[in-house]
Amino acid sequence: MISAALLSGKTLAEENLTIKPNINFKEVIQKIASDDIVKDASCDFNPQSTLTLTERVLQVEEFQVNLQLCKKDFVSSYLGADMLPSAMGRQLPNSFGDFLMAHVADKVSQRIETTIWNGTNATSGQFDGFKTTLLADGDVNDVAGTTSTTANVIDEIQKIFAAIPSAVFGEEDLLMYLPSNMYRNYLSALGGFGSNGLGAAGTDNKGPQWYGGGPLSFSGVKIAHAPGLANDTAVAAQKSNLFFGCSLLSDTSEAKLIDMTDIDGSNNVRVILRYAAGIQHGIGSDVVLYS
Repeated sequence: MISAALLSGKTLAEENLTIKPNINFKEVIQKIASDDIVKDASCDFNPQSTLTLTERVLQVEEFQVNLQLCKKDFVSSYLGADMLPSAMGRQLPNSFGDFLMAHVADKVSQRIETTIWNGTNATSGQFDGFKTTLLADGDVNDVAGTTSTTANVIDEIQKIFAAIPSAVFGEEDLLMYLPSNMYRNYLSALGGFGSNGLGAAGTDNKGPQWYGGGPLSFSGVKIAHAPGLANDTAVAAQKSNLFFGCSLLSDTSEAKLIDMTDIDGSNNVRVILRYAAGIQHGIGSDVVLYS
C-alpha cells in the first residue's frame, strides 16, 4: 500500500528520478567539483589541483491521510450482500477494503506526482517541488518559455536542448522532462501538424498514426513525460541529479484500514495513511529550467 501510494506516479514508476527510499528526516547530498586535475609531471608530489566538496540537504516532510466512512451506508447497496456479519454489526468485505486502500493510494500518488514538480511548501499537503527549488537556485540555466502549440513546440524544445550544459550533454541518464501539453503538442507536430518541414504526412508518412506509444527523443536526448509539471514548464537534467526522498522503508510510514466497531462501538471504518516525502536537486548548473 505504501509503495503504491508513494511510487506509482508516472515519474517515479518509470524511475525518472533517483529515489532514496529510507529517509526519516534529512539526508545530505554531497557534490564534488574540481579544477583541471591533469598537470605536467614532476618528481615530487605537488597537489596543484583543487577538490571542492559542497553539500545540499534533502529533507522530507511528513503527511497524512485520514478518512472515515460508515458501514451503514453500504448495507443497502450492492455491497450489502457481501458484508460479513459480526457481533455488533457488519464488516466490510475484504474486496471493498482492498478497493478503498487502492483508491487512496492512487489519489496520493497523483498528489505526489504533481508536488514533485510543481509543489510549494506553503500549501498544505505539499512540499517544495523542482520548479520552486530550481527557480531559487541562481546556478540553474533558465530559459524563458511561452505558450506551447503544435506550430512552435519543436522550436521551444530546441531552446531547451541548446541550453543543456556541455558537461552533461551526451550522458546516458540525461532527460528532457515535458509537461502534458508540450508532450502532446510534440506528438502532434511529429504527426504532420507542425511547421518545421515535416510535411502533412508527418513522421514516416503516417500522419497522426505514426506514434505507437514507444519512447520519444529530441536530437538524441530522451524525453520523459512528467504529468506533474505545469503547462509550458520543462526541465532538462540527469536523473542522477534529481532526487526524491521518502519514508518507504522507514517506521514513520503506516497504512491501515481500521474497523472501529470493536474499539468504540461505532459503525465506522477508518483509513489511515502516513508517510514522508521531499525532493532536492544536486548541481544546479547542470540543470535547465524552461518556464
